[in-house]
Amino acid sequence: MSFGGPQPGGEQQGQQGYGYGYPQQPQQPYGYGYPQQPQQPYPQQPFGQQPADPFPGAQPTGTPDWGALAEASEARGKRRRWLLIGGAAVAALAVGAVVATAIVTTNRNNEQAKNGGATPTGSAAPTDTASPAPTFSSVAPPPPPNPMDFISDARKDKAPLSPEGLYPGKKLTMNKRPYQKGATSSTTDCAAVTQGGLGAVLKSNGCTRVIRATYVKDGVAVTVGVAVFPTDDQALKAKKQASGGIAPLAGAGVKDFCHATVCLRRTNSIGRYVYLTQAGFLNGKKVTTGDRAVFQASDDVGTFTFNQIYARGRAQASAAAGAPGE
Repeated sequence: MSFGGPQPGGEQQGQQGYGYGYPQQPQQPYGYGYPQQPQQPYPQQPFGQQPADPFPGAQPTGTPDWGALAEASEARGKRRRWLLIGGAAVAALAVGAVVATAIVTTNRNNEQAKNGGATPTGSAAPTDTASPAPTFSSVAPPPPPNPMDFISDARKDKAPLSPEGLYPGKKLTMNKRPYQKGATSSTTDCAAVTQGGLGAVLKSNGCTRVIRATYVKDGVAVTVGVAVFPTDDQALKAKKQASGGIAPLAGAGVKDFCHATVCLRRTNSIGRYVYLTQAGFLNGKKVTTGDRAVFQASDDVGTFTFNQIYARGRAQASAAAGAPGE
C-alpha cells in the first residue's frame, strides 16, 4: 500500500474692487467773449460840451484794444485745456499702475496657491537639508533557501541525525491521540533491519543508515524505519522498487509483534529519506481492511515522521538565510 502524508490617495483670493475712470475736475465756465466793463455814469453835460476828464493827468485811451483782450482770453483758454489734458494723462497713468499692480498680485497669489504658498517674509529660502531619499538596488535579492534543498542532498544536509533527534521524548501525539514510545535503534547495515526483499533494494540504491522507533496505543503497535540515501534520486528509486518491509522493533516494554501474522506495511519518501511503517496488533491478530485503529496508527506515525524530516530541512534553511555572506 502507498503511505499517505502531507506534501511538502487654494483658497480663493479675495477679489479687489477696481474702478476705471478719471477724477472729476470741477467744471469751469468756458466761453469766448470779452469782459464786460462796468458802465460809468457820466454827468449830463450841456449839448456841445465835452465831459470833464474823470481821470485827470491820464492819457486818453480812446476805444478799448479789442484784439489784445481777445488774445489774452485765448491764452487763458489754452492753459486750461493743457491743464485738463495733463491731469487726464496723470489720472490714466495712475489707474494703469493700479490695474497692473492688481494683475501682478492676482497672478502671484494664483501661483502661490498652486505651489503651496509663498516663502514667509523675512525667512530664508528653504535649503535642501533633509536626508537624501533612499535608494534601492536594481538587483533583486536572492530567494530564501528552500528546505527541500537541504534534505535532498547529503552535501547540504549536515545537521546531526539520531533516533532521539527524529523521535524526541517519551510519547507522540497526533490530533489529540497519544502514542507511547518504545524502543529505538540506528544502524548502518540497512539490510539487517528489513524483511523480504527490502534489504536488497536499500543496498542497491546506496542506503547509508536506517533509524527505527516503535509506538503503541490501545493494543496496536507501529514500527517506523527511516532509510537514508545520499540523494533524493536514489531515495525515490528505492521507494519505487520497495518490496517486503521494515522489521518490527520490540523492547522497552513492547513485546514482539507482526510475526507469523498479517500486518499493514507502507512506504513513502521525502528528499533523500525513505520512511516505512509496519503496524499490527500486539496480540497477533491479523489486520484486515476494516481495522481502522491500525490504519490510523500507521497514518499518525508516518505523518509525524514526514513532519520531522521536513522540519530538519526548514531549520537548516533558516540558519543558512541568517548566516553572513549568504
